[in-house]
Amino acid sequence: MRRAFAKVFLIFLLFFATGFVPYQWLGGGSRQIASAEERPISGTALSALADTYKKGSYAEYLARYKQSTRPSAETVIPTEQFSSAQGMNVSVLDNYQGENGKSILTSDTGSIEWQFTVEQEGMYNIGIHYYTVSGKDSDIERELRIDGSVPFAEAKSITFQRIWKNDKNEFERDEQGNDLVPSQVEEPMWQASLLKDATGSNEDPYLFYFSKGKHSIMFTSVREPLIIHSLNLTNSATAPSYDTLASTYTQKGYQLAKDVMLQVQGERALYKSSPTLLPYNDRSSPAIEPYHVSKLRNNAMGGWAWRLPGQWIEWEVDVPGDGLYQIAVKNHQNYLRGMASLRTMYIDGKMPFQELQHVGFPFNSDWQTTVIGQDAEHPYLFYFTKGKHKVRLEVTLGDLAPILNAVETSILDLNALYRKIISFTGTVPDSFRDYQLEQRIPEMAGEFRKQSDLLYKITRLIQGQNGKNDERTAMLNTLAYQLSDMADRPDTVPSRIDQFKTNVGGLGAWLLSVNEQPLAVDYLTLSSPQAKLPNPEATVWQKFKSSSAAFIASFFENYDQLSNTKEGADSVSVWVTSARDQAQTIKKLIDETFTPKTGIKINLKLVSADILLPSTVAGKGPDVALQAPNDLPVNYASRNAMQDLSVFPDFNSVKSRFSESSMVPYEYSGSYYALPETQTFPVLFYRKDILEDELKMKPPQSWEDVYDMLPNLQKHNLQFGLPQKPLNTFGNDLETTNIITLPPNPALAMFLYQHDGQFYKNDGTSSGLDSETAIKEFKQWTDFYVNYKIPIAADFANRFRTGEMPIGIADYTMYNKLSVFAPEIKGLWEFAPVPGTEKPDGSLRRDVGSGGSGVVMFKRTKNKDAAWKFMEWWTSKETQIAFGRQMEIRMGSSARYPTANMEALAALPWPSRDFDRLKEQMKWVKGIPEVPGGYLTGRNIDNAFRRVVVQGDDPRETMDYYVRYINDEIALKRKEFNLPYEK
Repeated sequence: MRRAFAKVFLIFLLFFATGFVPYQWLGGGSRQIASAEERPISGTALSALADTYKKGSYAEYLARYKQSTRPSAETVIPTEQFSSAQGMNVSVLDNYQGENGKSILTSDTGSIEWQFTVEQEGMYNIGIHYYTVSGKDSDIERELRIDGSVPFAEAKSITFQRIWKNDKNEFERDEQGNDLVPSQVEEPMWQASLLKDATGSNEDPYLFYFSKGKHSIMFTSVREPLIIHSLNLTNSATAPSYDTLASTYTQKGYQLAKDVMLQVQGERALYKSSPTLLPYNDRSSPAIEPYHVSKLRNNAMGGWAWRLPGQWIEWEVDVPGDGLYQIAVKNHQNYLRGMASLRTMYIDGKMPFQELQHVGFPFNSDWQTTVIGQDAEHPYLFYFTKGKHKVRLEVTLGDLAPILNAVETSILDLNALYRKIISFTGTVPDSFRDYQLEQRIPEMAGEFRKQSDLLYKITRLIQGQNGKNDERTAMLNTLAYQLSDMADRPDTVPSRIDQFKTNVGGLGAWLLSVNEQPLAVDYLTLSSPQAKLPNPEATVWQKFKSSSAAFIASFFENYDQLSNTKEGADSVSVWVTSARDQAQTIKKLIDETFTPKTGIKINLKLVSADILLPSTVAGKGPDVALQAPNDLPVNYASRNAMQDLSVFPDFNSVKSRFSESSMVPYEYSGSYYALPETQTFPVLFYRKDILEDELKMKPPQSWEDVYDMLPNLQKHNLQFGLPQKPLNTFGNDLETTNIITLPPNPALAMFLYQHDGQFYKNDGTSSGLDSETAIKEFKQWTDFYVNYKIPIAADFANRFRTGEMPIGIADYTMYNKLSVFAPEIKGLWEFAPVPGTEKPDGSLRRDVGSGGSGVVMFKRTKNKDAAWKFMEWWTSKETQIAFGRQMEIRMGSSARYPTANMEALAALPWPSRDFDRLKEQMKWVKGIPEVPGGYLTGRNIDNAFRRVVVQGDDPRETMDYYVRYINDEIALKRKEFNLPYEK
């Protein structure tokens, strides 16, 4: 203890000795003004991009009808008078939830259609009055058809938001005294909105052209049920300018509010559009309210999570009296250097004046107070009556939207040109060959120049009046220069094709980053005009005190401890090896639904995955471990370190929650040593726009179809992808803690199982890879690489995005990655069951192997019944659904949980059509067994593969050679564990 205080004293001396003084004594924040001046681009300048749009997009649709009028007439469509419903259960409701008249409940599958008559030709908004009902906790999605066809590509995905709130008004705290992140619950209510683009690429509500006469509107359910009260064709009134509204204030004699300073903490938001918008702890400044030097306090709102167009947060303000007020926001916008993070402001659900459509929050490395106004001397005045009012801020792209649309179009065009070039040169061109591309692709140089000019134009728009380049324009300038130079020197294109591909990929990453508009909020103030606002930054003394106190606290606080429960006979120790977000969610579920019902205390710890083995050997391991890889239970069970779960009376009942295939890796000598948590398996991903539209091919149903397809793909120098490694939840390669534990290749497992092959025979005493079937399927697998030259290793997500690999087999968790990683190809790709092997009766076998993780109990566990109750609870349908949904709430759709509980998987927010395809593949999933010594199987399969593909060895001899190594290891381990083995 004396040493600790001595260190603290030395730190104090160091601060004073070095003359530590921040750049200003009163804090770095200042009073900023958010105004239209913060908009980076003028509307006039954007007219230069008016003709840049994707084929079939809303921009193209709008350009087609730009001369059409916008009638003032309104057409109301009573929803209960629908003309037809196909594959959908429709219920008519009377006076539902206080809304007079009839409404209809539409299910999450099928379609419904209305017919109506339009009196005046022109462009209309489509308004909808709807109510959200319980589903899978995701946004509602519908496909829109007018007169039987989709008017533009974006209409395939019309999104209706749910409204969310914290489950409790006050934040709960854990045993350590830290604030817990509140659970998010839906607040169902009636909402009236106009159909618009949920991605923010089109800021205004969609306009639809209707001629005079009879028409129809059809909604096809993509996901989630929805109650609809009415539909209407309308043209919404535009908000007045601020000057016009200010004149109205004067005419009505509104008075300025006096001596008012109301503060609404950001973390106390009333409602939000997404459950991912959570209050969080920010330690960047001791001036944040509330603040603690060592404990976690929910003191900020938004941040990085509040960055996607269309997301909104709403706060409630209790105004003391009628009058004119100013609004200010204490915020932290240190994300977009040189840019303003844009928001649209609504008061009580309406935008009072036009200038609030683009409210900018400028970059500042420190916290700042931003006043909503025209300039430093003229804040906007808002008239409030006495009582409660709502202030909403919604993320918007503003003038960036047409720029990003143009860049997205450019990426698709450049990728299409790249595919055309490599169809002649290949992906690795011969540097000594003249491919005569200017003759073979006469439009190439013109397209290069067109795209170069477009990117330079966008660069000038982003630079603004100062004309300075920064990190926002570097990528654009680099690619624009390369395109211009390749247009001037087309003979250099083959030698630069790889760099060209890299730069286009970089442009895609740029698109993702610029599309995001993050903003953190500490609090909002509603005050008398020109009132003195609180200083947003801490003074030097405040910073010094907090940093010193935090340093001292670091000697006493255990920041990794999730529970104060001590190990003992009345508790169960559980280790989690994932990340803190997952661990905190599990802890919250335990505290809410497990311990109160069972009385069993859980000592939850977050540990590194590689600590499990040494802890177990040392006798210091847990009672239960989560997220154990498939190879661990049997390897530990063979060493008598795992508890046999089949001895518990209700084991068979719990086992029925999972597919038979998911239990296979955990079976050893007739007993089971784990319960499945996750299960993953391959599916076929393909680009519809390339495969069907460009190449006029259909997705393959059998391997014969694949063989027929490969020459056509290779004719265009395109590639077919086979799975290389299992993937994790996020669609990335599964990392293994030990290179020896490389699992068997998913592609070989697929070929093997489709022909009744097996990895092990004779009850696991020897490898089955030396059978005639296994040798034949090993050769079939390697022939894809030897004869058809498909890539041995490839970044499937990137190549799929560029279209270089428009079709391939990958783990279904790749769906999560592509949904977030490649927004520019949304709607251009799908997945389906893998190609199958034809049986004598003409049907197809689509067998695939599976991977995953499980929950295990260790043999040394003292309170085995309590530990089993925890495992039973953790793998239950209700807990797995709650955990899966909370993961998506915290981390978005990229974290969709691949639970092994079949009922829970069906309850996660999958689009209906996608889940139907997933279920079709699930019918053919087989588990890969684990045996003592089997950890060398995957490694030796990989060795044999490389000997055949890289060195050209004979497949049969090579596999026979490596099977001996596998059998020797299996025999060695079985002998060590006193098990029967083959000599």
